[in-house]
Amino acid sequence: MRNAFKYLSQYSATPKDVDRLTISAFLEINKLKPQKNKLLKSYSIAKTEKEEHASLIEFVSVINAETKEFGFEELIELFEFVISPADRVINGAIYTPEKIRNFIVKEAFGKISNLNDSIKISDIACGCGGFLFNTSIELKSRTGKTYSEIFKNNIFGLDIQEYSISRTKLLLSLLALQSGEDEMEFGFNLFQGDSLDFDWTIKIDGFNGFDIILGNPPYVCARNLDEDTKDKLKNWEVCKSGNSDLYIPFFQIAIENLRINGVLGFITMNSFFKSLNGRALRDYFQRKQFAISIIDFGSEQVFKSKNTYTCICFIENRYQNFISYTTSESDKLKSKHSFKKVHYEILDSKKGWNLKDNKTITKIESTGLPFGELYQTRHGIATLKNDIYIFRPIDEDENFFYLQNGSLYKIEKGICKDIVNSNKLSREVNLNNLKEKVIFPYNQQERPKLLEEKLIEEKFPEAYKYLQNKRKALAQRDKGNGNYENWFAFGRTQSLEKIKNKMFFPKYSDRTPNFIINSDDDLLFYNGLAVVGSSEIEMKIIKKIMESNVFWYYIKTTSKPYSSNYYSLNGNYIKNFGVCELTYEEKKYLMKETDLDILNEFFEDKYEVKVK
Repeated sequence: MRNAFKYLSQYSATPKDVDRLTISAFLEINKLKPQKNKLLKSYSIAKTEKEEHASLIEFVSVINAETKEFGFEELIELFEFVISPADRVINGAIYTPEKIRNFIVKEAFGKISNLNDSIKISDIACGCGGFLFNTSIELKSRTGKTYSEIFKNNIFGLDIQEYSISRTKLLLSLLALQSGEDEMEFGFNLFQGDSLDFDWTIKIDGFNGFDIILGNPPYVCARNLDEDTKDKLKNWEVCKSGNSDLYIPFFQIAIENLRINGVLGFITMNSFFKSLNGRALRDYFQRKQFAISIIDFGSEQVFKSKNTYTCICFIENRYQNFISYTTSESDKLKSKHSFKKVHYEILDSKKGWNLKDNKTITKIESTGLPFGELYQTRHGIATLKNDIYIFRPIDEDENFFYLQNGSLYKIEKGICKDIVNSNKLSREVNLNNLKEKVIFPYNQQERPKLLEEKLIEEKFPEAYKYLQNKRKALAQRDKGNGNYENWFAFGRTQSLEKIKNKMFFPKYSDRTPNFIINSDDDLLFYNGLAVVGSSEIEMKIIKKIMESNVFWYYIKTTSKPYSSNYYSLNGNYIKNFGVCELTYEEKKYLMKETDLDILNEFFEDKYEVKVK
């Protein structure tokens, strides 16, 4: 549907114009003609509207050339796609694949004990209505009721955007029309509003909670939230830790709008298992001890248009002293998964939930002392404009390095330092081959301070001239809102000081990464991570531990997954790893031993675990 998406994006920026074209194309291709329904008729482009009708004919030909069928799924995807990029960032709207919607709907229905005429089902961030669409079909199949009755009595939706509510009405009206229900007007319970402060008791007489709440809560990270939304988040106890992403309060909102024994079914981010901003949510779940079932998709990226890692959560509003947990691939969802019970009493909301192989992970974490208490971990320098400050010289002479960046510049050697990108470390790459140069506008003392602008201009005139040439680009850091000590300063002041011993390693890896110890206190690093400040012997010992199968198993089981089976080694994910206590003799042994199989066996014995 790429060409159809492209056509719509160029057609109009007005939602109703786009929707009229889309609905008219759907009616045309599927040979549907509303005779009574006022809403659908108002969105149908007539032949007398010559300019729009010409566009319609053109759009229909684009669709027909691209796909054999323009059914409801294609319509839902088009609706979600044509939300503007700005609204996607603000509201987190995203298309949920049909298979996942169907699975969540059917599983949720299977968890309720009584399906009666008064059942109330809601999506509290309904977007363009995909979940309500599948729910309506399921309800009709199970009850035999008309869509008109279902829309009026059983289906409820809420979204922050008015055009999303309009699209949901259009989608459901088309569903009814295709089934022969061409009512003049349907009675919808679809409302425009913000879930963060919406009161359902005002809209529903005698409201005592929904039987089922389904959906895909918005995907908006904390840094993209506006100030009004951030203020509203403060009203929800699950947002009291870290900087809360927008999906987090939707758990509490949904649960507080469920009746007793009601069922919540979400597909959402799995980061709340371990993240700092999920700590209050984990604590909320543990205090309430809901009956939670989780199907974790791990490192699979379910959504084509979003770089997120997800899970399906079913939460029943009743007491249960354990969480049911399993992993799956999205195309292998089935009605009966084999779940493992993880009791709330053994989970730690502060450290993060170890749901996968909890027994082994708990044993590793309880061994010795936590990594975070023994070792300092640092991120590399952050210029926020690496392409300006960091370079690989194309030439050099006695006094200058030569830099190609738009034009050829010469940079005084005295203002430069060696730097490595520790994310690029591998067993096949020598550290010396990774070395680049960084323009370092700080003094070369143990605790560097920013140089005076006048001193740079006088002592390093060529570098100053180059930086002046890039001044406009530097000013765009932090979206132009940066508050720097001076215009040529790095974006952040982290990791500038001299450190004697450093052990470099990447932020992400798909296997036990390469750890390189370096004692050059002048060498800087960026992008990756480093353990810093310990003695050389201690560095060598921790290197052996972190290169073991035990450590890598811990990372794969507890860390944040990324695509292609990469995992994060960020400080937050390694700080709770238990560093085993070693005798003097054991340390001597480790310093000499180089055989990886023997070392892995040693650490498995030390931790009393067997890992793959």
